[in-house]
Amino acid sequence: MILFNGVEKRFGEGAKIVQAVRQANLTIREGEAFGLVGESGSGKSTLGKMLIGLEQPSEGTIHYLGNSLWKKGKFKSPRPGEIQTVFQDPQSSLNPRMTVRDIILEPLFALSAAERKEKSAPDRLLRLIQRVGLKEEHLSRYPHEFSGGQRQRIAIARALITDPSFLVLDEPTSALDVSVQAQVLNLLKELKRERNLTYLFISHNMSVIRYMCDRMAVMYKGMLVEIGPSATLFTNPGHPYTQILLSSLPSVYEETRGEIGFADPLVNTADTDTACIFYDKCPYRENQCLKAPALVEWEPDHHCACHFKEVKTHVSRRTGS
Repeated sequence: MILFNGVEKRFGEGAKIVQAVRQANLTIREGEAFGLVGESGSGKSTLGKMLIGLEQPSEGTIHYLGNSLWKKGKFKSPRPGEIQTVFQDPQSSLNPRMTVRDIILEPLFALSAAERKEKSAPDRLLRLIQRVGLKEEHLSRYPHEFSGGQRQRIAIARALITDPSFLVLDEPTSALDVSVQAQVLNLLKELKRERNLTYLFISHNMSVIRYMCDRMAVMYKGMLVEIGPSATLFTNPGHPYTQILLSSLPSVYEETRGEIGFADPLVNTADTDTACIFYDKCPYRENQCLKAPALVEWEPDHHCACHFKEVKTHVSRRTGS
């Protein structure tokens, strides 16, 4: 289990501070695929980077299976290789001067000598690359000799070589062709089931999140505005921002496409320190929204940061459901 408690991340100093993540309180349960969705710049990748040690939280704590991942400014995984990641662009995440064999085995240097010997055994390596759809002959080649989909399969094999229990998947298919995306997504679903993995799946693509994830969170300007089962958020979204994201999916809300959208930005914007984070663009904003709502439980396992619970019925009324 991953537990984010009051996590914040700020960049810069003085008047140039950028609040990338704001008061993130989030639980990712063992064995689930958890989706994190939001537009570019919403802070979702920053949240993932704090989980794998690439960014240090400015405030708050992150615990994995009861152990704090950050202690005195240093990242400490409970076990080396326990948490691994697959990045968005496989071309830039693979060392062009290393062979596929060396790329896949590189994470093992964080393990003990005995573990390295066990996990780098030729037969084990061969089974792994074959499982992700590669061949033995590929081990001696270099990344530039492969297609984008094949390079992402190499990245997946590299992430799995240490036998992790948790994978952070940061837009793992967004740089791939649509047909290749489907193949990689199906592979990730199969691997999760076979290895009992836990996923944090970061994406701006709502359709991908719907296909991959058991539960999901919606992020806007660094803040988690809605959290719940994927089925609930797709059929009965509570936050206006979630509704707007879903209205762009014709397969979900064909009748309401274009009927719901961002409100015109206000000339005098609200004080972002005290108002709802979505106030300037919310089509339902009222004076009450000048005070930021808390992320509260609206129904079992469904949390939303909005003052008006009835807002969640706007889309369903328009679709007649």
